[in-house]
Amino acid sequence: MKIALAQLNYFIGDFKGNIDKIISSIKKAKNQGADLVIFSELSVSGYPAQDFLEFDDFIIKCDNAVKSIAKECDGIAAVIGSPSFNKNNKGKRLLNSAFFLADGKILSIANKALMPNYDIFDEYRYFEPAKDFNIIKFKDKKIALTICEDLWAEDDRPLYPLNPMEELIKQNPDFIINIAASPFSFNQAKKRKEILVKNSKKYHLPLFYVNHVGAQTEILFDGGSLVINEQGKIIDEFEYFKEDFRIYDTNNLNDISNKNNPAEKIQLIHDALIMGISNYFQKLNFKKAILGLSGGIDSAVTLVLAAKALGNKNLKAILLPSEFSSDHSVNDAVALAENLNVDYNIISIKDIYNASNKTLKPYFNNLPFNIAEENLQARIRGLLLMAFSNKYGYILLNTSNKSEAAVGYGTLYGDMCGGLSVLGDVYKTDVFKLAKFINKEKEIIPNNTINKPPSAELRPNQKDSDSLPDYDILDKILYNYIELHKGPEHIINLGFDENIVRKVLKLVNINEYKRRQTPPILRVSSKAFGMGRRMPVVAKYLL
Repeated sequence: MKIALAQLNYFIGDFKGNIDKIISSIKKAKNQGADLVIFSELSVSGYPAQDFLEFDDFIIKCDNAVKSIAKECDGIAAVIGSPSFNKNNKGKRLLNSAFFLADGKILSIANKALMPNYDIFDEYRYFEPAKDFNIIKFKDKKIALTICEDLWAEDDRPLYPLNPMEELIKQNPDFIINIAASPFSFNQAKKRKEILVKNSKKYHLPLFYVNHVGAQTEILFDGGSLVINEQGKIIDEFEYFKEDFRIYDTNNLNDISNKNNPAEKIQLIHDALIMGISNYFQKLNFKKAILGLSGGIDSAVTLVLAAKALGNKNLKAILLPSEFSSDHSVNDAVALAENLNVDYNIISIKDIYNASNKTLKPYFNNLPFNIAEENLQARIRGLLLMAFSNKYGYILLNTSNKSEAAVGYGTLYGDMCGGLSVLGDVYKTDVFKLAKFINKEKEIIPNNTINKPPSAELRPNQKDSDSLPDYDILDKILYNYIELHKGPEHIINLGFDENIVRKVLKLVNINEYKRRQTPPILRVSSKAFGMGRRMPVVAKYLL
């Protein structure tokens, strides 16, 4: 049997666009002699559709889309993913379904059994788990059709008491199909391959795996679809961060034809962020971006990534120096904008800042300079950037990094504003690595931007280290707390200073209110701020 895998970039709720993509791939597969073409999980609706799934109209449109796609399956079969109504009068109202289409109709349906309900996943909110498992017969072959998490019962610590493949293997399938929506994080591809290879080896079956690619707001899908033979050898691995299409013969799955060399963490983050920016603008029909370019490393890296994603002609950089901004910061920012051929303006905020202080002076009662005056500068910058956004239709890119967001080192309605947070899931130490990766062939970001001590430049001679531990220490503490969920005693026992640990964890928890008000953050780690990390704003843990 010849099987085609179509790794596509879908758009949530764009039924016409998704249908057109799917039908185009069906026709392509048929023209190239394929018997079956496979698409990813919930390909018809896009993933994650979230509370769109609560609208009957949305599900009816999905049903109609499946039927229209089925009509194209003449002389070829297809597997597509879509939500469907649960016709049983018990349980959740929907099923997460894989439709097997052939002869112009729906030949069979397999429903997802294991509903992930952790991190960004919230599937049990919408879908009833399948309890019946049956193979699909097609062209003298028996197919075990599974959906994403249904193969993750092979993890070292299974989350589920049920293993769908243990039921399907009793029916002697010839191969496994797994359609998935497996989001990107910089270590996810490695885990994913390990799980899928483990399934192939355990059941001695070839496995065809199709994943989403593309960005859906903050959630990024890296693709990396796989074909694995019955010995558990990866014989082919699809492109990452790109659409892809390939055909295989089930009688010839022995040669390793295209195994990608795994990219390094920083390159993966780099490529994922570019895709995330590009898709966010493309899918929302935004054209141009603006950002505040300070001469610091965060805005520098953001500008480079945005230039690669959108093109330098679609960017505007605004330099907003104050009386505390150093000459080298302005010079570094200008040098970067000119290196990238990005349009920029320099607008001093000194007069607005002085006028604001004069207006507030009668009410501040001669209290000493403090965070109020510091944050006033950041909010003036936010005001001016948003004025450009409103006047010209630019989307403001937020440049805050994960380290700053974690400990509240940012100003609400100032440097924390924006339509999209590019670096909000990238620790400061990795921002430096991104800058060096960008400069690996030539100096794009001025070396002075990379080498100088980080500073918000909101008061004389200010440095980040005045308020925070060194970033190499801070980021390790944050990683253990945020990604690994380790408590203070565990982190202290790793050798970190107790006072620093307790201060940092307290800062993380008391600044949850700020993070609730930030723009969507492109997710590149296993635990990003946003929909995947749910913490109460009002709580007393570690305070």
